[in-house]
Amino acid sequence: MQIPVPRVPRQPAPMRAETDARLTAELASVVAGARRRALRDGDRQVDTAHLLHSLMEADAEVRGVFDGAGQVARVLGYLVQRSIGYGLRWQGSVEGSGRVPMIRDTEVAGWSPSASAAMEGALERAARRGEPRATGLDLLGAIAADRDCRAAEVLERAGVDPAWLAGRIGELSQQV
Repeated sequence: MQIPVPRVPRQPAPMRAETDARLTAELASVVAGARRRALRDGDRQVDTAHLLHSLMEADAEVRGVFDGAGQVARVLGYLVQRSIGYGLRWQGSVEGSGRVPMIRDTEVAGWSPSASAAMEGALERAARRGEPRATGLDLLGAIAADRDCRAAEVLERAGVDPAWLAGRIGELSQQV
């Protein structure tokens, strides 16, 4: 009789060192949390829903952009459901959106094309503001701008319009 050996999922790879250096300490912590969540969920890649979940848990500024505590609670509720079953249909598949080509120069091993594009988008948003490092709001804005990513699906199911959220983040960025 053979005893089955449990399969240990590989940890999603970190972003490139040059990318990590361009994140605030808070956002670097969010990224590390998303990696841990992907590993714990048994996912091969960090996707935008992992990033959104980590952002919602760790960044008060991100939670402050939403329309009240009820909206935050609904989003977190869907994200928790994702880890206990809602997202099972995503396991084993690669997140890619219609806006993000499946093969990109910015693609990182262990990251879905959409998550990789969201990180690049966050860096671009920070650069447009003249900031050397991206923040959680930069990442949330990039995620919300991709209507076809998994995080946008979670937002919509929780009653949050990603376009409204992206616009609200844009307004806040102009006020700074």
